[in-house]
Amino acid sequence: MYFLRQQLITLTEAAILMFEFVGVAVLIIAGIMGVYNYIRHDPHTRLNLAKGLALGLEFKMGGEILRTVIVHEFSEILVVGGIILLRAALAFLIHWGIKSEEAEAPKSEHNHNEPIVTKETVEC
Repeated sequence: MYFLRQQLITLTEAAILMFEFVGVAVLIIAGIMGVYNYIRHDPHTRLNLAKGLALGLEFKMGGEILRTVIVHEFSEILVVGGIILLRAALAFLIHWGIKSEEAEAPKSEHNHNEPIVTKETVEC
């Protein structure tokens, strides 16, 4: 039984490191792309940056959720739970910002192929 417990801990720690690494990589790439798009004056810079930050936070939150498998004391569970709550709140705020940013974007930016219907085209 001890052997299985050690294997579970080793596997979980490796998965946590993988999630943390991918989350940090996504955050760095999103930040670099955000700076690049800002320099280019891309109108979707904030939206794309927010999506990258949300994805990075979700990977980091996945690592924290996995961390709950290997904690041994109640105080550790409280710390991990607090971190998960903070990251979930940040993810919620970022997703809310994404939704409001998408709602503010003109519809013509989303669909360039749709015909524009005006009063003149309806009367024809």
